[in-house]
Amino acid sequence: MEFVLELVVAVLLIVGSGFALVGAIGLARLPDFFTRLHGPTKASTMGVGSIVLASIVFFVDQGKGFSLSELLLMVFIVMTAPVSANLLAKAAMHLQVRTTDDTRGNTWDQ
Repeated sequence: MEFVLELVVAVLLIVGSGFALVGAIGLARLPDFFTRLHGPTKASTMGVGSIVLASIVFFVDQGKGFSLSELLLMVFIVMTAPVSANLLAKAAMHLQVRTTDDTRGNTWDQ
């Protein structure tokens, strides 16, 4: 594999792992449900997307061919993560899940 392609794969893996790490830290450290929901959904989309893109680049360069299943995995995650986060947030708003005093934007209290 050429050095440039190895570098591209390594950078994509590091970026994807960094996003996944930030999402995991956000899930563990943020104070309430709504802020905990926001961090991992955004980070997982970018993290998994970067890691799968690195896999696509690697296997295409190795001569194994393009895998449609990897591309479909990326599309599925990009489409479902925001929708599931929105549904979870709406359900939490309906159940009137408490937030911390620092949380802004309680539009359902108006």
